[in-house]
Amino acid sequence: QVQLVESGGGLVQAGGSLRLSCAFSGLHASNYRLGWFRQAPGKEREFVASVSIGGGVTVYADSVRGRFTATRDNAKNTVYLQMNGLRPEDTANYICAASIRYTAAQISENAGAMDYWGKGTLVTVSS
Repeated sequence: QVQLVESGGGLVQAGGSLRLSCAFSGLHASNYRLGWFRQAPGKEREFVASVSIGGGVTVYADSVRGRFTATRDNAKNTVYLQMNGLRPEDTANYICAASIRYTAAQISENAGAMDYWGKGTLVTVSS
């Protein structure tokens, strides 16, 4: 079992920045690929970013590429999502997830690849 706990969400003005954290724990948790997803009210959950086991490979959704950066620190059992240039349409609950089965690239194609999910942290971007 892997546990995932997100933090760092809040209210920010358009153009601002936030850094989200996801603390992960469990047996061999560092061997899981990690992903960030988001879900806005009334909308389907969508892929944001994914990170390989070692952190060397990252994949981003077109909507966030160039603005968001996903990293992981296995020594601290934490994955991060640095969000810059935030826009109102970025408003959503940001959810951290882990996959033991699929690569970072494969995660971007199918949210069903994830084995464990956190509860999320809410990000609200005002205009």
